[in-house]
Amino acid sequence: MASISFRHVWKKYAGNTVAVRDFNAEVVDKEFLVLVGPSGCGKSTTLRMLAGLEEISEGEIAIGDRVVNNVAPKDRDVAMVFQSYALYPHMTVYENMAFGLRLRKTPKNIIDQRVREAAKSLGIEHLLERRPRQLSGGQRQRVAVGRAIVREPAVFLMDEPLSNLDAKLRVEARSFISKLHQRLGTTFVYVTHDQVEAMTMGTRICVMSAGEIQQIDSPFNLYHNPRNIFVAGFIGSPSMNFFDATMKESDGKVSVDTANFSLPLPGKKSDLYRGMSGKRVTLGIRPEDIHDGEFQPAGISPAHIEANVDVVEQMGNEMILYLEDGGKSFIARTDPRTRAHVGNRMSVALNMDNVHIFDADTQLSLAYDLKEKNTTTKQLA
Repeated sequence: MASISFRHVWKKYAGNTVAVRDFNAEVVDKEFLVLVGPSGCGKSTTLRMLAGLEEISEGEIAIGDRVVNNVAPKDRDVAMVFQSYALYPHMTVYENMAFGLRLRKTPKNIIDQRVREAAKSLGIEHLLERRPRQLSGGQRQRVAVGRAIVREPAVFLMDEPLSNLDAKLRVEARSFISKLHQRLGTTFVYVTHDQVEAMTMGTRICVMSAGEIQQIDSPFNLYHNPRNIFVAGFIGSPSMNFFDATMKESDGKVSVDTANFSLPLPGKKSDLYRGMSGKRVTLGIRPEDIHDGEFQPAGISPAHIEANVDVVEQMGNEMILYLEDGGKSFIARTDPRTRAHVGNRMSVALNMDNVHIFDADTQLSLAYDLKEKNTTTKQLA
């Protein structure tokens, strides 16, 4: 078992190309950390530096108390599951799972015990004599995981291991890997571009963009307290709606004015943003916080606006509406009983309790920024 420390880690390539920029993170023992972000954000490069498959340009990586910058991959006590699974086609499942142990000259009886125990735990003991070409995608994925398990590493590294599976198998595999983490009690670092995988599997998530950490937090906090516009827009599907706006204050009441409508902020939110009149901001609201005015939930602080219906998607348990007002398009996730028709104009209710407000220039969340400033003030006091 091991913790992991990234200390000011950089990865630079020839021509001043920076793949990873000043990466600082602590992964505690037995944690399941997910690195997530769009293609090219540096997440796989970070994982490969941890595995020893990429050299570190600057900084340090430590596994436990040992700095591993100059330690060979085979000596880092990590096991990696690749996107392609990287199974040897000429070997049986048993031979693939045993291969790493044989290279380490592990006694045959221990190899046999570990392979059969791992195969049983993964439900593939009946496949041990088959070759990879005789397996389904889900079975190959389990063999690749089994090959990592038998080594009993301190850290498991997984680089988009589910991307080659179909939608149904991905759901099953997510649950399988999460249960595996709980059973083994080992540190996992997992890379994906799929935010659904990240949200459902990680104890913490590191959101990356352009080689930099945008936010490391629990799935709940990433969703409900995003640090900036990038995180807010990346986490959640359909993604958050954004409106250019200006803060207004009149008669002690605070509102957010867009080009098309003025939205009053309720109670505590109004108090939070007092004194910011005239400030240019970006208003963010998630599709599930925009309701059909007829079926709005009880207990919310609604602001009603009118919008044109462009597209209707009936999903069975919900309805997705693509709306437009004054040239601005946005998405609502509404009650399935909503009677919306393309071309109609309808009333929608915005839940103002859950809106997010970002600085238009820095793109940082004003609420997150105020929270950090208050924490720093308390620490100094």
